[in-house]
Amino acid sequence: MKRRTLLEIWFVPLILVLLPMLNLNSQENPANKGLDNRVRKFLDDRSGKWHDLNVPRSDGQLLYDLILKNDYKRALEIGTSTGHSGIWMAWALSKTGGKLITIEIDEERYNAALKNFRDAGVSDYIDARLGDAHKIVKELPGPFDFVFSDADKEWYKNYFVDLDPKLRVGGCFTAHNIAERSAGTYGSCNGQAIFFDYIKSLKNYETTLNTSGAGLSISYKRAEK
Repeated sequence: MKRRTLLEIWFVPLILVLLPMLNLNSQENPANKGLDNRVRKFLDDRSGKWHDLNVPRSDGQLLYDLILKNDYKRALEIGTSTGHSGIWMAWALSKTGGKLITIEIDEERYNAALKNFRDAGVSDYIDARLGDAHKIVKELPGPFDFVFSDADKEWYKNYFVDLDPKLRVGGCFTAHNIAERSAGTYGSCNGQAIFFDYIKSLKNYETTLNTSGAGLSISYKRAEK
């Protein structure tokens, strides 16, 4: 009778145990396909029709990719508009087991976003709040591992300062409509320049700029200080 090797005794049974677990965590899990198809169809049907301060599709895809790649679960969006970016982030969070808090000050845009979240099928992954982000952000307990800032640009640095203590090490702070310095300014909005200069100066953050869409700064928190 042939003697079994240690590899056969230990490794093969281990693989048989791990494979079902790996399949359960797969992004292609059949349980997610229904939602995937619904969200994808909704976004495809609305492609090119997003207005009201929404992000372009390429930036929505980038937000989705960042959350999925890093397995983020506790996300915050400042500036919901009518929900385009929120749908991309909630879609990613549906795969990581997370949830998005999103804040909008304009009631008409807020109500439109709620409908879009329902129609896209991602409402269960979103806690949408109507109100002033200047106040709400300060009151949120955290912690967060992903933040997307896309509200009033002159307040960008203030939002970051309020959220930095609530952002976990390894987490990511992103901000929209950021551009490299040109002729001493960032377009016509000095608040973006102040924020971007400040976050780039922090030694515990690693900051890059993605310009494939409308300009998204991506800052990973590498240490507390």
